Amino acid sequence: MARRLVVIGNGMAGARTVEEILARAGGDAFEITIFGDEPYGNYNRIMLSHVLSGEESDADIFLNALSWYQENNITLHAGVRVERIDKYSKHVFAADGRVVPYDVLIIATGSHSFLPPMDGLYTPSGSVRHGVFTFRTMDDTRKMVQFAQHEHHRKAVVIGGGLLGLEAARGLQAYGLDVAVVHSGGHLMNAQLGPDGGAILRRSVQALGIEVHTGSRTTAVLGKDRITGVRLRDDTELSCDMVVVTAGIRPNVDVAVVSGLAVERAIVVDDHLRVMDEEDIYAVGECVQHRGEVYGLVAPLWEQAAVLADQLTGVDRSSVYLGSRTATKLKVAGVDVASMGLPGPELDTDEHIVFSEPSRGVFKSIVIRDNKMVGATLLGDSRKVAYLTQAFDQGLPLPEERLSLMFDLGSPSEEEGVAELADSAQVCNCNGVSKGALVSAVQGGCRSVPAAMDATRAGKGCGSCKLLVTQVVEWAADGSVEEDPAASYYVPGIPLDKAALMSRIRELGLRSVSQVFAALAPDSAEDAKSKMGLASLMKMMLADKYIDERDARFINDRVHANIQRDGTFSVVPQMKGGVTSVQQLRRIADVAEKHNIPMIKLTGGQRIDLLGVAKEDLPTVWADLDMPSGYAYGKSFRTVKTCVGKDYCRFGTGDSTGLGISLESRFQGIESPAKLKLAVSGCPRNCAESLVKDVGVVAVEGGRWEIYIGGAAGAHIRKGDLLVTVDTPEEVTLLAGRFMQYYRENANWLERTYAFVPRVGIEHLRSVILDDSEGIAARLDEAMQESVDNYVDPWSERDDPLTPGQFRTSLPLTVLPQVPVR
Repeated sequence: MARRLVVIGNGMAGARTVEEILARAGGDAFEITIFGDEPYGNYNRIMLSHVLSGEESDADIFLNALSWYQENNITLHAGVRVERIDKYSKHVFAADGRVVPYDVLIIATGSHSFLPPMDGLYTPSGSVRHGVFTFRTMDDTRKMVQFAQHEHHRKAVVIGGGLLGLEAARGLQAYGLDVAVVHSGGHLMNAQLGPDGGAILRRSVQALGIEVHTGSRTTAVLGKDRITGVRLRDDTELSCDMVVVTAGIRPNVDVAVVSGLAVERAIVVDDHLRVMDEEDIYAVGECVQHRGEVYGLVAPLWEQAAVLADQLTGVDRSSVYLGSRTATKLKVAGVDVASMGLPGPELDTDEHIVFSEPSRGVFKSIVIRDNKMVGATLLGDSRKVAYLTQAFDQGLPLPEERLSLMFDLGSPSEEEGVAELADSAQVCNCNGVSKGALVSAVQGGCRSVPAAMDATRAGKGCGSCKLLVTQVVEWAADGSVEEDPAASYYVPGIPLDKAALMSRIRELGLRSVSQVFAALAPDSAEDAKSKMGLASLMKMMLADKYIDERDARFINDRVHANIQRDGTFSVVPQMKGGVTSVQQLRRIADVAEKHNIPMIKLTGGQRIDLLGVAKEDLPTVWADLDMPSGYAYGKSFRTVKTCVGKDYCRFGTGDSTGLGISLESRFQGIESPAKLKLAVSGCPRNCAESLVKDVGVVAVEGGRWEIYIGGAAGAHIRKGDLLVTVDTPEEVTLLAGRFMQYYRENANWLERTYAFVPRVGIEHLRSVILDDSEGIAARLDEAMQESVDNYVDPWSERDDPLTPGQFRTSLPLTVLPQVPVR
């Protein structure tokens, strides 16, 4: 008969322990129930900084979907707090009145943000004031994002200059806020860095535009009806609209205290993670005190979870937890910081190797004791992080030439370094994946890097270990690492590359996404991740013969607007070539006023963005504007940026504005594997930035035009390759269209031209597009013309929605359903 296992805590430690138990076949031995204080599934808390900065969405950081609990017969009570444990009758009592018996109990209640005492922090009713935030949970992050997006919020103060505080400060900058960090320590990240490293970090952080106050305590939050600033210990006042407190964490021990368990700084456990003096109660994670230590990092949680799973399942009764060696990395764009162990020497016999180059923001420090590395700090140069982390974790013998620890002066090659690692060496700290686990995955049949990553979760956290993961997999596969077959699929749900997929669609006469799934997907199973790519491909191939199915579209393409972080939409009326008129400007202003548009923003593509439009208001906004869509959404042709050209610029040699308008008129709205941005410059000064566009055109002397392809100036920077120089605008239009059609037919889904052009090769593209080496030039021109001829303004749907819910009010992000009380 299965024993009843109850877990209090659905965070990273609790859920991870259950995962480890299931991995040891514990699913048959236990009937598992999990209580979670938060009303969500299990998510990766350390990725909240990425959510705040906008690099990841909420949905991206969930570790286990709701289906995972169901598939493993786990009863999840999400959003239900356990208030008390009766250790004598072995029951837990929840706040909603639920009483659940247990045979084995695991407490994994984690920790909460610490709010240091200061005046004006709380309302008279005792709640934290509006405008003051902690940074601990998904709800905290969502509230911060929502508050930071308000236009009248200009400045934030972050209290706490540790790891989390700096990540919060950098994240808030993404919303245009001025940010100041107030830190009580003498230097930033003083728990991880010495004064010298902290001083260089301060310079690097200030270089990002973040104001820093160290050695300062916040004594008061100012303002009556709203936050207006904070006061520091020396009476300095900093103005601000919001305050974020990241001044440390405290273990959640209330349930343990009221239940009579042993609690000092946290819940006291032994080397088996058993709560002191209790037979059937265990604890893991940040709520635990082990041998006097309390951890606030993720790596110890993984190690504790594995030991506890060994114990509870009986797989390895000798397994014990003896403490963790801690290492941290700062996940702030623009500043590389890695720290492990001691920030500086403690004993007279400790070796301390330091390299400092403040002008470049580089600082390296290594502490060695008994020929073993016991501490390291790397700031501004993280190339040696992987090697030093392994040397620190494993206590590897160090080279006599100490300088090689910091620089490539004879330290082990990548292959030697990987081979020398012990199987227990932790490669991925975010998910606690060891070298041995990766090797086992390879030996178990994972012959590609993505397959090994999927099997182990290595590299699925912050991503900083991906290089080392790749090295381990390649080493384990002994040179026979394979490309992931799925990597060549155009969309994940159909096992065909693009050429074969297009061929089969034509052969079978398929005309809709559902028909493709029925005919070509394994077991005819529909795959949500494949729908958008298939819809785009078929629309490109079939033009008016394509049967549109709205559930195959992303929300942007369903309502023809760009969804924003808060669930509202942005509306961008078309301004071909960046040219507008008095009438259009007046109409835009009237619409913005009528509909209370919260923000009007000039875009980088020479257009006006009306931000903050509710979904249900989109049809009336479009109707009032009575202008075509500017295509600021979707995977399609978007815009053509232009300069004023020869008519106004004294350096202009070509009519860039006229040609830009012509190109935008012709190619507006055509589908493509990824977005397409164009530009036309009237002279080589390139005011329209044509050299870094998917297709860029530059007027040169003699009335001629250069055509560049494959440029980028976003997350990736690439100067486009010169395709050809032509004599007329008509040749520009023809060849640009021919290139775009070849790209549409041959690029992978979501592959931008900056990746496609170097992959295919500029010489090959010239031979196909200019010399017609494959004899397809006429067909490419014809296919593009067919797409152009079938253009329909999508905003025409405003008066006649295709589905009843097309413009229905957006639903808020919902929490998991509560299990009814019996």
